[in-house]
Amino acid sequence: MKKYFALIPLLILMAACGGNNNENANKENKDTTTAEQPAANDISANPDYQKGLALVAKSNCLTCHKIDEKLIGPAYKDVANKYAGSDTAVTHLAHKIIAGGSGVWGSVAMTPHPDLSEADAEQMVKYILLLKTN
Repeated sequence: MKKYFALIPLLILMAACGGNNNENANKENKDTTTAEQPAANDISANPDYQKGLALVAKSNCLTCHKIDEKLIGPAYKDVANKYAGSDTAVTHLAHKIIAGGSGVWGSVAMTPHPDLSEADAEQMVKYILLLKTN
């Protein structure tokens, strides 16, 4: 009788420890698979994002703009949402960055950036437009 009382806990322990090997292996495979693949909406892998972010970071844009909230100028996400879907947004906004402007976002004028090339300004705009909220 004592043998049965010792055998029952041993069988329960064996069943609890070894019963789900396939399930654990599948879970581990899922975790590594999703960790290796970037999310579909991860814009940081986009070359326009990377180049534009680098240009914005080395300019004085962040003195007046933030990504998510209004500072002196509008938030980049607000700009992206306003101009989303516009075919002429890149060239229009690149020109505004170089020439400066006022009146669209309030009375504070954006200072001109005449030393910025058209290509760099367009790259910065492409980065900003990628920040559109869905």
